Amino acid sequence: MNSTADAVVIGAGIVGVTTALALVNAGFKVVVVDRGNVANGTTGAGEGNILVSDKELGPELDLAKRSRDGWFELALDVGDGDESGGFELEAKGGVVVSRSEDGVRALLNLAQQQGNVGIDTRIVSTSELLELEPNISKEIPGGVWYPQDAQCQPMLAAAIIMRMFRSRGGEFLCDTVVRKINTRSIESDGCLSITGIETDRGDISTPLVINATGTWAGEIAEMAGSSLPIAPRRGFILVSVPAPHLINHKVYDADYVANVASGAAELQSSAVVEGTSSGTILIGASRERVGFKSDLDVAILRKLAAQAIQLFPILAKVQLLRAYSGFRPFAPDHLPVIGEDATVKGLWHNAGHEGAGIGLSPASAQLIVEMVTRQKTFMNPSAFSPGRFGKYE
Repeated sequence: MNSTADAVVIGAGIVGVTTALALVNAGFKVVVVDRGNVANGTTGAGEGNILVSDKELGPELDLAKRSRDGWFELALDVGDGDESGGFELEAKGGVVVSRSEDGVRALLNLAQQQGNVGIDTRIVSTSELLELEPNISKEIPGGVWYPQDAQCQPMLAAAIIMRMFRSRGGEFLCDTVVRKINTRSIESDGCLSITGIETDRGDISTPLVINATGTWAGEIAEMAGSSLPIAPRRGFILVSVPAPHLINHKVYDADYVANVASGAAELQSSAVVEGTSSGTILIGASRERVGFKSDLDVAILRKLAAQAIQLFPILAKVQLLRAYSGFRPFAPDHLPVIGEDATVKGLWHNAGHEGAGIGLSPASAQLIVEMVTRQKTFMNPSAFSPGRFGKYE
């Protein structure tokens, strides 16, 4: 079965579905293609973080500020009056702490810089911290409260956004493998131009392909005759049994910010703890570059559990239910890749968000639509340009 579309989005994770919905809302005839189903990859292994607290000053923080508001706008759009969007969106706030005096000083310095660009940062003493989180360790000297941090249930969010996309005329081809991306040569500038894709269910003629395949974005770029240096970065999450309400916010050690910014391949871990609407407690976070190796590593799980107990000693009494892993799409400079390919016209990338794809997806989708339609963008997108890597080998 052959068809035509104004745009094809490859990938039905949170970045793909938000981009597809934004394109449909802009009047495009859109087809989403995924070799699995909705939230089949990184999104399904995410915690649902919507954070401004973990971003240092720069373009990613600007993207995060817009995206945080975009999530609540999206919830109202798809939620039929439900302010949570039906996907457990909650402005629960984040609390960042450090167990050392030097760490607290660094944390306060970052908070001051963030506050200077409009982030709501509130420094808290030990006593104020215990008011926010009565079960936290009393040995922690203080921290920073970020009221703007939020959380959602990412798989629910992707499914609900996909449902809205389809109700507005979009088409979703699940369990569909992209076999080839067709291009033609533009003799005037030596570039290629997108003409369509071939799948195991037929061909789709289109001038516009959006690569939203996350960790696998480099494979799609190569299929189109280009390249993209996106690699997997594995992480583990622990999930407790449903427990009494013990944790009020997303709480994490300041080391988490440094781990996010690091490009090291070896294991890095720091305490990240939060409760969910269902009563379970999520515990992370680890990062390591081991390719697509998905083996369960008990040593890492034990380390995460120990770090969480140092933060919340009461967790020693809470039983774990399960653990799972996922692969974050890692770019060498830790910035997402959002924009048109440097050598293939009509190929647009929206990938490489690492562990921030859920939080950054609404604003990333907005940037794609604004650039595709030649509108004025809400921020300068040049830092996210695919062309910044040159020809990646």
